[in-house]
Amino acid sequence: MKNKIYGLLGFALLLASQPLSAQQKVTYSLSFPNAVHHEAEISVTFSGIKNDTLKVLMSRSSPGRYALHEFAKNIYSVHATNAQGKPLPVNRANTNQWDVTGHNGSATVTYTLFADHADGTYAGIDETHAHLNLPATLLYAKEFEKAPAAVTFNLPEGRNWKVATQLKPEKGNTYSAPNFQYLMDSPTELSNFDMAEWTVNENGKTKTVQVTLHHQGTKEQFNAYADKARKIVAEQRAIFGELPDYDFGRYTFIGCYMPQASGDGMEHRNSTMLTSSAPLAKAMNGQLNTVSHELFHSWNVERIRPKSLEPFNFQEANMSEALWLAEGFTSYYGDLTMARTGIFDLKKYASGLAGDLNYVLLSPGRQYHSLVEMSKQAPFVDAARSVDPVNRHNTFISYYTYGSMTGLALDMTLRQKNNKTLDDFMKALWSKYGKPEKPYTLTDLEQTLAEVSGDKIWAADFFKNSINGSQLPDFEPLLAQAGLQLRKANSGQATLGMMGYEYSKTGAKITTGTFINSAAYKAGLDRNDVILTLDGKKVRSEKELKKILGKHKPGDSIPVTFERLGQPRTVNLTLDEVPTLELVPFESIGKTLTPEMEQFRKAWLNSKAG
Repeated sequence: MKNKIYGLLGFALLLASQPLSAQQKVTYSLSFPNAVHHEAEISVTFSGIKNDTLKVLMSRSSPGRYALHEFAKNIYSVHATNAQGKPLPVNRANTNQWDVTGHNGSATVTYTLFADHADGTYAGIDETHAHLNLPATLLYAKEFEKAPAAVTFNLPEGRNWKVATQLKPEKGNTYSAPNFQYLMDSPTELSNFDMAEWTVNENGKTKTVQVTLHHQGTKEQFNAYADKARKIVAEQRAIFGELPDYDFGRYTFIGCYMPQASGDGMEHRNSTMLTSSAPLAKAMNGQLNTVSHELFHSWNVERIRPKSLEPFNFQEANMSEALWLAEGFTSYYGDLTMARTGIFDLKKYASGLAGDLNYVLLSPGRQYHSLVEMSKQAPFVDAARSVDPVNRHNTFISYYTYGSMTGLALDMTLRQKNNKTLDDFMKALWSKYGKPEKPYTLTDLEQTLAEVSGDKIWAADFFKNSINGSQLPDFEPLLAQAGLQLRKANSGQATLGMMGYEYSKTGAKITTGTFINSAAYKAGLDRNDVILTLDGKKVRSEKELKKILGKHKPGDSIPVTFERLGQPRTVNLTLDEVPTLELVPFESIGKTLTPEMEQFRKAWLNSKAG
């Protein structure tokens, strides 16, 4: 999951304002008198306005997400006053901009925010908490993007709310940000949360890691969660050899696992927002998998950062050619860390790999787009909204999963070919681009792979064929190195293809688009068609469908009667073989796990944290 913000010279220069900015400041105040109805009352004062017209904006996009979200739809009752409290003219210039005039250098804008969607992108407010993604919460002015900002949270009385944020603590419940970019990258949870923290001492610095969690579980469950999060931090630190130099000396996991939350994870420079409606008792390991993914982003994307996302544009969609690495390799390491910590056993980890391999290898999308082009599709798919049906089941494979399996392929190949690992590649990227905060290009990535592998020609071919192209290696021999067998899970079983059905007395309605590589597509079947009979037999339930298919084998041609737009039709359909793959340890299927395979597996999956 996604964010980023920092530029070429690092955080130290962010604190150094230009002379014009030094005279300006922004001050926010947030109150929650109507939290039960999901409202916040917000005021923002702009001091040192230099232009006759103050252009106040609401973000249209959010760090870590690449699509447009139009946050202005959730604010209303916008008013402005001057330093003496007298009303100022406010003109809504467009959907996300208000122009304030007559201010004489200072203006306070007040407004109401409606927030009822607690996840990594939006905001959610009720009597239990205020869960705030700041681009979805705060108005801003471009004139003040380099100015420091102060934010005061007026906490409701009697609710024991506390503040979890990466903003710099000031006095009381006031926090600060050095500039607009850092401010908007700082999600905040106000609630009666549990908290655990620990310190890591390295390179002469003390770094604090905090786990804050708004949830309904027990203290024992929270402690178990925090202990496992600590193992995840240690495991990922071992890959890079150090934690990043977190600004203000701390990194904060901001968790909200409440019934009203929507499942999500969103990375930020010195924190991550984690949300789920499931309780710890039922979903802890899955939630920790998100913890693992988001933490890895504090190296990969927050600091090892593609130049195409620098700086983040809050008024437009943000496109990058490198999300296969920024998100995809992060997904690979998110899961791999779960295996290295022992939170996932071998069977669980292999099952997850099998699911990802099925999606990537069996989907037809690679016929349409390279891995780079898949990354560029993010503004259309990353929590984007679409009213009209799309053909993405055929043309798109998520850069998260596609990139993850490319990472797996690269890791296995480096270990086989060069006695190197993907860990070595990521550590090299950290040294060259992450630690100095120098945004990279694809050419930089290729050059680094050449240096790590010691094979410039091979690295160039890999980028040409698998990054700028759509080729993937044969995973079966690569995974066999670790004593894992990739094979068909249902060999010899017949199918119409992968698709969803809605059963009724009439028949089986196809609820999803059909895949171009499926028997159903080739026979002309499509979404909303109702299959009436297969081979002359009615199809009114999943049981009936399986019974009919069970009497046939792949390659058989059978008649299909279906209804489209109220009209019956009949076609002949040639059945496919169920293509689903599984990944199983050699020793579980009676194959010999050699000492070499066992050693390879340990080098790959065992803990690196000691």
